[in-house]
Amino acid sequence: MASKRTAKVGDAALAARSNPYVQRIIEDAELRENLREAYERSRSAYGRLSNGKGPTRALMEDKKLQKELRSAAAAIGAASIALREGPRRKKRGGMGRKLMLLAVGAGLALALSEGLRKKVLDAMFGAEEEFDYTSTTTPAPAPETSGAAA
Repeated sequence: MASKRTAKVGDAALAARSNPYVQRIIEDAELRENLREAYERSRSAYGRLSNGKGPTRALMEDKKLQKELRSAAAAIGAASIALREGPRRKKRGGMGRKLMLLAVGAGLALALSEGLRKKVLDAMFGAEEEFDYTSTTTPAPAPETSGAAA
């Protein structure tokens, strides 16, 4: 008799281990936290609901009960979404981070070094031509003020 029970327990353990939902609960700490929060809020709400008032009256008038039911529903919704989406993979931003670090470094180098800035502008747009500007017009004569000396 005991060997049959042991076999059934072993079969149940194997079935639970191969169940993807059980695996998700085991692996995902955030999902476990959402399920725990939903359980605690639901239990607390049930306690407030069965405090002696009628259920309809408690639901309509008890603000704490309404708040606990809302938070329990939110936790259940988050757990449901987490179960449907599957495990979250950690982002490996190695290449993106390196590229961003390179861009920031290049921007700082250009901002802080006038010589480097000139070299880059010369490479992009060609060397600057230097020339001397000479005006071809003559300045206008200053207007004379009449009546001030007299």
